[in-house]
Amino acid sequence: MTIRRIMPNVVTQDIEESRSFYSDFLGMDVRMDEPGFLMLASSGNPTAQMTLVSPAADSWDPHTSRSALAVEVEDVDAAYAAAERQGYPVVYPLTSEPWGIRRFFVQAPDGSVINVHSHV
Repeated sequence: MTIRRIMPNVVTQDIEESRSFYSDFLGMDVRMDEPGFLMLASSGNPTAQMTLVSPAADSWDPHTSRSALAVEVEDVDAAYAAAERQGYPVVYPLTSEPWGIRRFFVQAPDGSVINVHSHV
């Protein structure tokens, strides 16, 4: 089997709040398949990195948990400022990694933790 594309899907209780987060904040193309279910895509990069959330963690920790979605943005500093301004919970602050990535982790309305990053 060859994987050609991974499409992130989100199950959410508040469809409008989640649509706003993914569309307005992250700039993703949001399509609704059925009530309470969003399909996400990006015109710039139709594939998205998907990993599993650790069910054993009581609270999210980047060293023991994985994000549900990794999104690369042009300006991570502007995205971080927008997350704070809009009141989205930042669960791990903006950092510069030794391998040339600046990132932060933000919690979406559906509970997913999103790795928002850019290469420097």
